[in-house]
Amino acid sequence: MTTDIEQETEEYRQGEERPLGTYVGTLGAYGALVGGVLGLARLTGRRLPRAVRPGDLFLMACTTHKLARLIAKDPVLSPLRVPFTRYAGVSGPAELSEDVRGHGVRHGIGELITCPFCLAQWVATVYLGGLVLAPRPTRMFGTIMTAVAGADWLQLAYARLQRRAEG
Repeated sequence: MTTDIEQETEEYRQGEERPLGTYVGTLGAYGALVGGVLGLARLTGRRLPRAVRPGDLFLMACTTHKLARLIAKDPVLSPLRVPFTRYAGVSGPAELSEDVRGHGVRHGIGELITCPFCLAQWVATVYLGGLVLAPRPTRMFGTIMTAVAGADWLQLAYARLQRRAEG
């Protein structure tokens, strides 16, 4: 059976670096995160909401977007990504492009922490856990991240208007 799994894995990879074992571990870690939040909620007597209010969903979406991009692309947070990435240049205003390096676990973590789309699920899960376990500070943090995301859009719009006025 092990040889069948190894053969299937190799056929899937087609010679490319695909740390499938790390992905399985990541799925397990995500499951543990969800289970931990649910267990902590039960231990503290918190109840899961029947629904997420529209305002909370808005804060959650903006916070998820902004925090995932900060973790994956922000120059100031690049020291946290150093063990898993290599600087490859600038990818946009105040954002870096980094190449994933290493093999196995190192490569898998590098793929996760350089991909804002991949990080979004984790950020949203932690945020929702925060709404259950500590709603007031979570909403305050969400408000800050939403304001920062809105300010980013205004900065980009301002820069575009400046270029249009000069051209």
